[in-house]
Amino acid sequence: MIADKKKRTAEIIKRLRKRYPDAHCALNYSSPFELLIATILSAQCTDERVNVVTADLFRKYRTPQDFVDVPKSELEKDIHSTGFFRNKARNIKAASQRIIDVYGGKIPRTMEEILTLGGVARKTGNVVLGNAFGIASGVVVDTHVSRLSQRLGLTDEKTPEKIERDLEQLVPKRNWIMFPHWMIFHGRQVCHARKPKCTECVLADICPSYKLSVGDPA
Repeated sequence: MIADKKKRTAEIIKRLRKRYPDAHCALNYSSPFELLIATILSAQCTDERVNVVTADLFRKYRTPQDFVDVPKSELEKDIHSTGFFRNKARNIKAASQRIIDVYGGKIPRTMEEILTLGGVARKTGNVVLGNAFGIASGVVVDTHVSRLSQRLGLTDEKTPEKIERDLEQLVPKRNWIMFPHWMIFHGRQVCHARKPKCTECVLADICPSYKLSVGDPA
């Protein structure tokens, strides 16, 4: 069964790569540190909203020290529209302080180290390591990747950590960084949460969910 899933995953990658040749990280950033902050802000928030907020935020605060020095109340006001702003402000300040104290002002480049930063779990770690440094530390699992992986029959798991483990067995490591981008683009444009555009989907003939809901296109 794992062999069949690997074969189907390879076909999914082939088709999505062709369909979305310009797939990329949707968050705007100009440094690994900015990507870290943007990813922390993206929790329970759209990338579009984060990009609106960081357009001003990254002009106001340029270094970890800037985020350490600003009063928490002021930072909360600056990021208020991203939601959960109190927790995010606390995490950003804690992460910035540790980056200064432990890592000399630089973002660490291992998952073990980056997970010690405030507000950083595996998803954030994978986003930063993969997109800022080209380090394939794992597979980013957001809501789109989770939904599509389940619909495509790549996993039966529900938690991001377990879904990631399943995907790491199916997706070649060379594709770990780009695979989530292809899936996210497809999730946003075609495989919507409520009303997926199954009849427009390039994966319809190999998607178990399509066959169940519409019938086997073959």
